[in-house]
Amino acid sequence: MRFSHASFLLRFKLIALAPQISVEDPSGKVQLYVRQKLLKLKESVQVFQDDSQRQIEYNINADRIIDFRARYAITDANGRVVGAIKQRGLKSIWRIHFDVEDSFGRGSYSIEEENPWVRVLDSVLESIPVIGVFSGYLLHPTYLIKNASGVEVGRVKKQAALFEGIFALSFEPSLPESERELLTLSSLMMILVERSRG
Repeated sequence: MRFSHASFLLRFKLIALAPQISVEDPSGKVQLYVRQKLLKLKESVQVFQDDSQRQIEYNINADRIIDFRARYAITDANGRVVGAIKQRGLKSIWRIHFDVEDSFGRGSYSIEEENPWVRVLDSVLESIPVIGVFSGYLLHPTYLIKNASGVEVGRVKKQAALFEGIFALSFEPSLPESERELLTLSSLMMILVERSRG
């Protein structure tokens, strides 16, 4: 029942240069937690049940050493394949675009930036001393989650916040829980990949 909710908050924090993301349900309860390890040539992310980091729920592993087109396979703690997410190479230089595959390797969803200019301006403001502290209140990039037919089934939107990145993740209520599982984990990985690239 972890993914029975239609909305979550993804809190991104940079503590001692180590990115962390917690996935919270509408009541504020942590459903998943990631503390990304630094300086790994081949990305490997462990997703924990909560911030105690005692129980691993999922593993997300890149299929190659640092590469713009890496495919990230998502499996649960028992090795069950949940799906995968892959950035769409050169097409993602201007407008961020990830393809999401289901457990059979079929392209079933995409996560696409709604307006690239918002992200560009957000990045520029973040790099300006003093003003950068308040950039989290000014611009809010949005990423659309679409099914294979191009119909929007969810979205990830950056929220106003100081000293951390907060992203609201919402789904259409009719979306099955198994699909929310895949898309929540894919959205989490998309944020980690994009934040690591600045």
